[in-house]
Amino acid sequence: MKNKFIHVVAVAATLVGAEASAAINYYTLWIHGKNDNKTKGGNYTDFSYWGPSSTAAGVNKKAVNWNGTQKISVENYRVRDALDCFCTGDNWCYVAVHSAGDLQIGYALSLYGGSTRNKKNATPNANGVCGDAGGTQTGWNIKWVDVASGASGGSELADVGEWAVSTPLVGDLVTTTARAMYNHNTTRSVWFYNFAGSKGTLYSGILPGQDDEAVAYHTTGGVSGSSGASLCNPGDWFCGGTLTLGTDKCSSGEAKWSYHSVKLRDDGEAYDHHAAGNWAGIVGTVRADMAANAKK
Repeated sequence: MKNKFIHVVAVAATLVGAEASAAINYYTLWIHGKNDNKTKGGNYTDFSYWGPSSTAAGVNKKAVNWNGTQKISVENYRVRDALDCFCTGDNWCYVAVHSAGDLQIGYALSLYGGSTRNKKNATPNANGVCGDAGGTQTGWNIKWVDVASGASGGSELADVGEWAVSTPLVGDLVTTTARAMYNHNTTRSVWFYNFAGSKGTLYSGILPGQDDEAVAYHTTGGVSGSSGASLCNPGDWFCGGTLTLGTDKCSSGEAKWSYHSVKLRDDGEAYDHHAAGNWAGIVGTVRADMAANAKK
């Protein structure tokens, strides 16, 4: 009887030790949008797109850099490499995206989020690829996605060729192209929390409804449909409807994509689109949210 008791205690101790060794590691991934490719893909420490790397922006933050001039399909492997590195096995992620970074994470989840992934060791090589930790899993371990002025619904600036430099990515940002690129309702049950800015004046004649000088509320609010609607803040009489908070349909009847919720609507027209290398604009509101909530 004594030997049996010792055996049970030993097994229990082994299980406790196994649980302790399987402690969860948390990371915060920042996926940028359209840029001129000054950041090197696979370098997870370069936050120059966003702002000073010393700024608090979530636990164990990593910059997911990719060639922001190229098509989403061409560069999406960079995002999948980062998700494999930091969001598999015992590793869990919070994800923050800006502008076309919204297309990148949506594309990855919709088209690859149900695929078999090798569990990785969170130790990247020079190309941003991590080593195998043993075993596989389906998809990635993601807590949620915060979206700063997301462009998953495209921009009318791309529709009319308003951007001075025409790159492959601009073609992807045409509203009908962006909305047909993948099933935006397929997020693998990961919630997208949208932060929509409205401090836009320069392109008010091109972008419908409220905008932040690059994208309009119909895309920053995660509103569904094959094209963009004219949506504004409450009390604006010159729009087709009001962008609602949360998951509610817009006042004009348009629904949001599944698992998309408006967390911030810029009623005071205080936030524009641009991070300006200093965590500025609507990016600043997402940074604050990540610093407060993306924790161990």
